[in-house]
Amino acid sequence: MSAPAIAVTGTGTLTPVGTDTDTTWEAVRRGESRAGLAPAPGVSGDLLCRTVAPFGTELLSGRGTAKLDPFVRFALVAADQALAESGLSPDTWDGSRVGIVVGCGLGGAATLGTAHRKLAEAGPDAVSPYVHPRSLVNMAAGTLAIRHRVTGPAHTVVAACASGAVAVGVGRDLIRAGTCDVVIAVGTDAGVVPVIAAGFAAMGALADSPADDASRPFAADRSGFVLSEGAAALVLEREDAARARGARTLGRILGYGFTTDAHHPVAPHPDALGAEAAVRAALADAGLAPADVDHVNAHGTSTPQNDRGEAKLIGRLFPHRPSVTSNKGLLGHSLGAAGAIEAVLTLRTLATGVVPPTAHTPAVDPELAGLDLVVGRERRTDPAIAVSHSFGFGGSNCVLVMGT
Repeated sequence: MSAPAIAVTGTGTLTPVGTDTDTTWEAVRRGESRAGLAPAPGVSGDLLCRTVAPFGTELLSGRGTAKLDPFVRFALVAADQALAESGLSPDTWDGSRVGIVVGCGLGGAATLGTAHRKLAEAGPDAVSPYVHPRSLVNMAAGTLAIRHRVTGPAHTVVAACASGAVAVGVGRDLIRAGTCDVVIAVGTDAGVVPVIAAGFAAMGALADSPADDASRPFAADRSGFVLSEGAAALVLEREDAARARGARTLGRILGYGFTTDAHHPVAPHPDALGAEAAVRAALADAGLAPADVDHVNAHGTSTPQNDRGEAKLIGRLFPHRPSVTSNKGLLGHSLGAAGAIEAVLTLRTLATGVVPPTAHTPAVDPELAGLDLVVGRERRTDPAIAVSHSFGFGGSNCVLVMGT
């Protein structure tokens, strides 16, 4: 018996360049943002970051939501949007058959940072009793469950910068296994806080340019990533069930692969062997071959090591040269949210036939010449099958295969 096809019936997105999927997609298509970069907090020098614009009840209503940690607030906004687009509602569903999977790398870093400062300045009595309810990494999933009356499984997956993509894969598997009829898969992170920025700076992972085009994936002069934040959500359900209720299918999750490098705590394998295994596993899961892939949404962090290894992988697995893009040139690196955001944008590429440009990269590094990277302006290619790569510290490699 073949596995059921899993449809995406709703998406929601909150990024530094857009308050929903449509506005984020249009900015990514243009390859430019009207919002400039801000100084990275707590880091000396000219390092920059991208942040979500402040928002209030126009995006997120509900008692107490204004005081939640940003990583929870971002997740709530994205999930609200995705559910609205899907046409599903807690008023009509059986909450025991609905699941939540949230991918997050950091949890409430801002809440913990504030609490630690108060502790150091004024002692234990100054620390809020809400520190843990607002900061624990599973609190986005728990708060979503309360908000939408979900009594099925509410998982939180932590795989560093692959977390958002893993959430989609795990959500897909919950439906395939028959555990859930519907899953809300979310990637969220709010890591633009002093200690996180300082830690990445100390590692030499951040771009050394103070310019708006500091993130330059696969460019010869790339120097590191631009720290960012945000969230995305995808509503997943069986395709036959979505069809039966007259829902619009935005695309399908065809395959999922997850491997571990077992190589180094933070450095990717130089030949991307674990990443290649993840791609092959995802394609095998989908019943497809590398030659079937029309488009690659690359992890493309703009770090020298990651881009080099990923370019080797793409050239080795896909000699037919599918189109390649990286959204991090414009969006920066939103850590645990990135994989989910990029999954949503990959679905838009499949739905529209438009591959957005890799912003701020004028040309591919000559050492990576085998890469058909879309630069300059968007390209129309009408892809039917796409893969989205997400890699993270700890050697995490997650790949999603998506189709129309």
